[in-house]
Amino acid sequence: MKNQTSNIAYFILVHRFPQQFKRLFKAIYHASNHYLVHIDQKAGETIHAEIQSFLADFPHTYLLKSENVLWGGYSMVQAELNGIKFLLDKKIQWDFFINLSGQDFPLMPQEEIQDFLSRNAGKNYIKVLNQAVERPETMNRIEHYFEETLDGYVGKPIKRSYMQNTVSYIGGQWMILTRACCEFICNSHEVQKFEDFYLHTFIADEGFFQTVLMNTSFGGKLINDDKRAIIWVADGDIKLRPKTFTEDDLGFLLTGGNLFARKFDEVAHPKIMDLLEARMEAMVEA
Repeated sequence: MKNQTSNIAYFILVHRFPQQFKRLFKAIYHASNHYLVHIDQKAGETIHAEIQSFLADFPHTYLLKSENVLWGGYSMVQAELNGIKFLLDKKIQWDFFINLSGQDFPLMPQEEIQDFLSRNAGKNYIKVLNQAVERPETMNRIEHYFEETLDGYVGKPIKRSYMQNTVSYIGGQWMILTRACCEFICNSHEVQKFEDFYLHTFIADEGFFQTVLMNTSFGGKLINDDKRAIIWVADGDIKLRPKTFTEDDLGFLLTGGNLFARKFDEVAHPKIMDLLEARMEAMVEA
C-alpha cells in the first residue's frame, strides 16, 4: 500500500437520499480525513436526524448549520464559503478541500486518492474557462441583476456593468483546493468585492471561485480539471444537466483518470454503484 501523506477535508452537500449519502460516505471514509456535511433545510428534520445519528459512529465528522440552499442561487457559494471557513477554524490537520454532492461517488479508494494528491501537492483542480470567449451563452448570468428568494430566483430587467479590470471565468461547482488556496479565499481582502458582485448573479457557484482565483494576487497552481467524470445532457431551459449513470457507463467512468463522478441514483440504477464498490474493494485487496 502506498504512503498516505495528504489528508483531505471533505465538504458534502446533501438535500435528499439519506441512504445513498451513507453509501457515499462509507466509500470515502478514512480515519485520517475530516468530513463536514451540510444538510439543506428543505430536507426536513427526519433526514437531518437520520444523518446526524449515522455520523455519530465516525470520528472526524461535523455538521454545518443547515441553511436553505437554492439551485442557481448565491446561497450555493455561501454554503461553500461557510464550509471552508468552518474547516479552517477547527484548527485540524488537512491538506486538501474537496466538495461533493450527496449523489457523487468516488472512482478510486481513499488511499489512491490520497496518494494522487500527495504526488500533486500545491495544485488546485478546478475547471477554468474564459466566460465571454468559451461560454458566451452564459454571460446573461452576470450581465443582469438577479435576486434570490426563499422560493426561487427573480431576474430583473436591469443590465449592469461588470467589475472593472476583471475578466469573468466559468467552469463548474466542483473543485479540489489546497489549504493555502482556501486560506487565501477566506482571508484575503481582495475577495470581498467578488462576493458583493456575485451575490446578485445567476448560477454563481459555477464562476465565483474561478473568477476570484484568476483576478487576484493568488499565486497557486490552477489545473483546468476538476477530476470529475460527468456526462452533460440537454435539459430544456437549463440547457445542460449531469446524466444519471447506469451500468452501461462503466467504461466511461473508468477512463480519463478522474477521482469522482456524478451523478448517481441508487434506486433507479443500483448496479453501477455495486460495480464501482466491487472494483474499489478489489483495488484495496490487491
